[in-house]
Amino acid sequence: MNNKMGTAPQQLKRGLKARHMMMISLGGSIGTGLFLASGGAIHSAGPGGALAAYAAIGIMVYFLMTSLGEMAAYMPVAGSFSTYAGRFVDPALGFALGWNYWFNWAVTIAAELSAAGLIMKFWFPDSPSLLWCVLYLILMFAINYLSVRGYGESEYWFAFIKVATVIIFIVVGLMMIVGIIGGQAVGFKHFTEGDAPFHGGFMAMLGVFMAAGFSFQGTELIGVTAGESENPRVNVPKAVRQVFWRILLFYILAILVIGLLISYTDPVLINADVDNIAVSPFTIVFEHAGFAFAASVMNAIILTSVLSAGSSGMYASTRMLWVLAKEGKAPRWLSGLNRRGVPVASLLATAAVGMLAFFTSLFGDGTVYIWLLNLSGMCGFLAWLGIAISHYRFRKAFVLQGKTLEDLPYRARWFPFGPIFAFALCLVVMIGQGFSAVSGGETDWYALLSSYIGLPLFVAMWAWYKVKHGTKVIALENCNLDEQ
Repeated sequence: MNNKMGTAPQQLKRGLKARHMMMISLGGSIGTGLFLASGGAIHSAGPGGALAAYAAIGIMVYFLMTSLGEMAAYMPVAGSFSTYAGRFVDPALGFALGWNYWFNWAVTIAAELSAAGLIMKFWFPDSPSLLWCVLYLILMFAINYLSVRGYGESEYWFAFIKVATVIIFIVVGLMMIVGIIGGQAVGFKHFTEGDAPFHGGFMAMLGVFMAAGFSFQGTELIGVTAGESENPRVNVPKAVRQVFWRILLFYILAILVIGLLISYTDPVLINADVDNIAVSPFTIVFEHAGFAFAASVMNAIILTSVLSAGSSGMYASTRMLWVLAKEGKAPRWLSGLNRRGVPVASLLATAAVGMLAFFTSLFGDGTVYIWLLNLSGMCGFLAWLGIAISHYRFRKAFVLQGKTLEDLPYRARWFPFGPIFAFALCLVVMIGQGFSAVSGGETDWYALLSSYIGLPLFVAMWAWYKVKHGTKVIALENCNLDEQ
């Protein structure tokens, strides 16, 4: 082999174990959305409304995960849904989805850098945020530069901390509810006060339903990691089966505990953010249980969440950019790998864009940065739509071309209902993003435009590629089902 002569490999190295993949997906979806934003969801829609909204989104994500798992186990490529859309739907859709997903995570890196700087001010209030942001960017880059195994191992422990925190929180909370610790049993009194559990009615629950979709984004990382899994035909199905139920269990039980222990009328539920970790619902519950230094501990845990999200964002966007380059949809120089199988050129380009996006938050009033975040807001949902469409056509093409379902390492249940249901519900979430801008009597055109700005950019990329290359929707009998 040429590798013995010191030349760089031509393919990514399969260095991720099953435990890495499971924790990467867990870590991608358990973060500030649960630790901080869950309180606002309960305040808006009541504990019952928040539970119902998260459960509905969880069902949608379940079908998306099984759809992605079926394709990723059969065809484990780092390009994931971008490659699948290009093979089973239209190369133009694959192009738009790939660049859309890369942009989404590159901007996410900037958001996590900003959050890390704010969190560090909890301990060092007089320190410059820029210093911490640069240090954490270097740390995220180093984790990804070492090797895919190094990234997997770091993400495993980042995610382990978050999972352990949620489990401890749920156990402590349940003990407080029945009165074992923390004094008198709370029971269900907060579920029956006022107009709980469905405060605000259907429209409030719809608003939480929209926000809940963002909390679950990151589960699709399993599709990206499949390209570097040691044994994707075994590890991908295992990760899909385990991750969804654990995420759903963590979210549902955590929100249930918060709703039982803290009244939905308590103003602390809407004040939690990275500037004020002390009023995170997790912090409040731990303090009520008598845990000293709860705010400092939760601050450290949320910091690991931010680092985990930033590192995962850098990993996912780097791999997507590398695949786009390999497929001729990005400059060829981005397709190089070093001797450890790391796409360094794509990694450097992604880190540079993430840093440039971060710098936009420092100049003027940060308007450019806010628009970049709004642009990326729709990207995750567009990726999910791509997964649903690609899986529907993959299965149809698979059967039409004479293959048997027994040849699939993992088979998604409830086909074709699953991808159709996920597509419809995801579309509802996307359309509903701008509902608040038109529900107050007068239309807030600025808010409406910022909610949907990602859609015309996506359509423009799709149309540009389609016109330039004259692509058409691929006939089912011509879909490329080669496993690699």
